[in-house]
Amino acid sequence: MNKKLGSFVVASSDQCTGCKACEIACFASHNHKDNKVVHTVGTVEIPVTPRLFLIKLEDKCLPIQCKQCEDAPCLNSCSAKAITKLDGTLLVNEELCIGCKNCMMACPFGALEMFPIAQKGKAVPQIGSDEPRKAAFKCDLCSGLENGPACVDACPHDVLKLMDLEDDRKEKSIRAAIALTLTGNL
Repeated sequence: MNKKLGSFVVASSDQCTGCKACEIACFASHNHKDNKVVHTVGTVEIPVTPRLFLIKLEDKCLPIQCKQCEDAPCLNSCSAKAITKLDGTLLVNEELCIGCKNCMMACPFGALEMFPIAQKGKAVPQIGSDEPRKAAFKCDLCSGLENGPACVDACPHDVLKLMDLEDDRKEKSIRAAIALTLTGNL
């Protein structure tokens, strides 16, 4: 009866150097998937728009990304129904997003950002405006990518880790059982 909890990426803030390899890997994997551009990381027409971003504090740096909340405030606040949950992963449908920013206000982690939508290497204009159309972007755990999140793969310092709480709980239970057996406290 225990429903599988969704996975998410965690970061060790004391080891992050702020190299931004995670941001570039995130953008490159989504840019290739969405725009079929594989030769470049960003251009004038296609700005670098990762689905995670680094926050630099005085003495630390930390990647900020979606925690794939079980009772997701962003999902609950989206009046356009542009955010859905599929297999424990929250996904934003940029086509349905109206740019109202409700999800940004609702997210307790500040993990959503508004970016211009690009199709076939060009910014999509808003209807009746020269401004680019913007939509919410957030970590989708590189949904559809065979090796999982590109940021985890790209981090040269192993700061990022894909966390599966069910597996983590099982490992902790096994370690606790072994410890109790060894100490005779069973």
